[in-house]
Amino acid sequence: MSPRRSRDGGILSTLLLVAANVLVPVAIFIFGKGFFPYKPLLPGLATYGESSVYGEPPKAQFDRLVFMVVDALRSDFVYTENSGFKFTQSLIRDGSALPFTAHATSPTVTMPRLKAITTGSIPSFLDVVLNLDEGDESSSLASQDTWLAQMKKKKTGKLVMYGDDTWLKLFPGIFDRAEGTTSFFVSDFTEVDNNVTRHVPEELKRDDWNTMVLHYLGLDHIGHKGGPRSPHMLNKQREMDGIVKQIYQAIESQEHLKSTLFVVCGDHGMNDAGNHGASSAGETSPALVFLSPKLKKLNRRLRAPLPENPNFQYYDTVEQSDLAPTLAALMGVPIPKNNLGATIPDFLPFWSSSEVKAEILMRNADQIMQVATAAFGQKMFEWSFKEDGKPETDDEKLAAGYMEFEQLYQQVYRGASPDLYQEMIPKAGNWLHEAQSFLSGMASNYDTPQMLLGFGISLLALVLALISSPTLPSIPFSLVTLAYGAMMFASSYVEEEQHFWYWSTTAWFAYLLFRGLKRQTAHPIAHAVSFSIILLAARLIKSWNQTGQKYAGEPDIVTLYLQTSPVLLWCLVGATYFWIQQHLTFGLSSLPIWLSFAASIGLVLAAFTFKIAFVVEDAPELLTEFVKKLLEINFSGGSRELVERARAVFMGLGILMAASVGCMGAKRQISTGQPGVFTLLTVVTLFLVTQSRVTNVPLFLLYNLQFRLLLSFVPELSTAEITLSSLLLQYASFFAQGGSNAVSSIDLSSGYNGIAAYNATAVGILTFLSNWAGPVWWAVGSVILLLSKRQQLKGEKGEEGVKGGVNVYQAHISLMTVFIAAAAAAVMGACGVLRDHLFIWTVFSPKYLYVVAWAGGVHLVVNVVGGGVLYWLGVREGSGREVPAVVKG
Repeated sequence: MSPRRSRDGGILSTLLLVAANVLVPVAIFIFGKGFFPYKPLLPGLATYGESSVYGEPPKAQFDRLVFMVVDALRSDFVYTENSGFKFTQSLIRDGSALPFTAHATSPTVTMPRLKAITTGSIPSFLDVVLNLDEGDESSSLASQDTWLAQMKKKKTGKLVMYGDDTWLKLFPGIFDRAEGTTSFFVSDFTEVDNNVTRHVPEELKRDDWNTMVLHYLGLDHIGHKGGPRSPHMLNKQREMDGIVKQIYQAIESQEHLKSTLFVVCGDHGMNDAGNHGASSAGETSPALVFLSPKLKKLNRRLRAPLPENPNFQYYDTVEQSDLAPTLAALMGVPIPKNNLGATIPDFLPFWSSSEVKAEILMRNADQIMQVATAAFGQKMFEWSFKEDGKPETDDEKLAAGYMEFEQLYQQVYRGASPDLYQEMIPKAGNWLHEAQSFLSGMASNYDTPQMLLGFGISLLALVLALISSPTLPSIPFSLVTLAYGAMMFASSYVEEEQHFWYWSTTAWFAYLLFRGLKRQTAHPIAHAVSFSIILLAARLIKSWNQTGQKYAGEPDIVTLYLQTSPVLLWCLVGATYFWIQQHLTFGLSSLPIWLSFAASIGLVLAAFTFKIAFVVEDAPELLTEFVKKLLEINFSGGSRELVERARAVFMGLGILMAASVGCMGAKRQISTGQPGVFTLLTVVTLFLVTQSRVTNVPLFLLYNLQFRLLLSFVPELSTAEITLSSLLLQYASFFAQGGSNAVSSIDLSSGYNGIAAYNATAVGILTFLSNWAGPVWWAVGSVILLLSKRQQLKGEKGEEGVKGGVNVYQAHISLMTVFIAAAAAAVMGACGVLRDHLFIWTVFSPKYLYVVAWAGGVHLVVNVVGGGVLYWLGVREGSGREVPAVVKG
């Protein structure tokens, strides 16, 4: 083949590869627009005149509402012996408080939960994404009917709100007085709540409001930072109980508050790691308590506290959406138009008349039937005109149940036997919950053409990536890709995806071990020992953090050894920082020795003491006395000092990174003993260690051990084999550090390092880098492996031979693109085929969001762009260098 034809073919394959990488995010975006569930909404506000029921509206039992949300208030935080809510428990025993466990459907994050609470409807899973963007206003409820809008329309007082500014985003202009606090600055446990509490005494003295919303965030922040068993958790519960006591005693003592209903609830719960977003029992079981002296007339004195329940179900369980119709009845306002909730029957004794009680249930049924009619049309009643007159479909059965219920109501309303009311109560409850379940789970209005278009584009990207690849994917690579794609169609495999990567990684390195022995390599003992160590390290990495859904609470290295033995933990952490310091000193060897030593020891010491200071605030139970003493001299504590420490570390890392990149670009040596790309890897390692939980820091020692051993065997590996190794190690490291396909596994604790005020872009980048620290590290390490491979080929064929042959980096990215395009297509196919599956919201929708992160963040930004720049710098720097000694050996 002539050089000209070879060059033209190379340009064409490059263009095809670029096109494939452009099409992948386009496909994801188009498919996502058609896939994410949404439901038709009835416009406007409900009025009593629109209802088909009879009689005057039921009399309001309360004229004011204090609605207090304690973010992530899991049910056991309030109801068990270990709770700090002692005053609240005393009110439950006294009958002045009526407790429930409110079932919060997935996604268990704040915005969709507040939508469910205020509208009574089921929000879209897309709200998970919108929930992360504090500046987003597209999710506003300004045009939807809510009990807040109904209280505003009532015009008996002002609406006031203090706390999470998500309320201001959801309800623009509805509050007459308000002050929001950012919901994402999780490093703040105290000020974020003090800013709410300072308004409470003044508002309780005023009589110009009818609704006061308070949303406290500190407990949720503690959960994200330290988990439900954080040493800060009990004190925060006591603080919240103190607020409950302050408000309740004001209701008891102040005349203008006598008829005030006080509601305390969580928007969601949390899992054992302190996170939320998925559907585990802890995440979906927030507490819900109604408080008022007037509740004593219900004669419901219940036992409190209760023993621990692993399912977090205490007292009666209601749906979170049941709040909307219940508050509407108690406050004397129409039920929001799009409500799917059922009035909680425990409050019906407030009304003495059976006719009024029946009317409350009938209004609820009538309103839900309007939602059903909007979704299915009048065809749901056509069964009654058929000869056999029997409903067949689910919507027809729903209509039949409604007609039977309505006939029974009319008999009660017309004064028939009171026994009919007793018959009506269970029928009403059954029908309301059947309608709620059916309408909540009905198929959403997917845009099928858009979904098909997105899927088709992803397949086109896959074809282009295959064509651009200089060689066909190997059998092992093809098996991994095909097996992964098939796995995406099973919910249980998606939930436990980590096992696929652990076993695939083990099988691959075992294959390389036995292949080398079979080929009788030059150093068979060294080969066997090296790959055996790689396999042993892989086994340790696999056992480091239990993750997934089914076995997340099982013992692992962190819980069995590191958390129970802080001395061992800090020995490993100290060894990691010492290793980084030694490599950094060697990486700066072109500087005077005193300067390289001072720079490396100063920066590593700053990073190490920041990590200790972080743990002091985050998880002090992990500290030893010796480690504590390291900070006693110069650490005064507090988030401000943490911010300054982090900024100092980031500034030092930035200077070193800029110097390393500058020297590589200018073909100057920053190290006399190794290529600059190794120094850059050390700098990246220190940054990623800073962004990782302290218990995950020693993992980087294991990564480095595997990397150094692989580097020594680069001559035995093809470019495609390096790529497959990189792919497996990137995914395995993500799960090993605690990642999963659940939104709740996203760790926010290090997303605010160096940030004093919330910034969506900065927090997003830092959160991504902390959660994908393992894949980012291996992406940089893989570039070094590829550069070493190129140096080997250069030594064998010369520079012209390398240029005229396969471009190592392009071959690598082609295969990586083949996998990511195939993975995206598989997940799209699974979401499309299984869109009516029971787990579409809890398993497949979150998985789609993770595909976005892997394809957009890890593949395009880190591997393609970042890796491409680093590879170019390494080639440029290495053009005048000898082959690295580690490769020669």
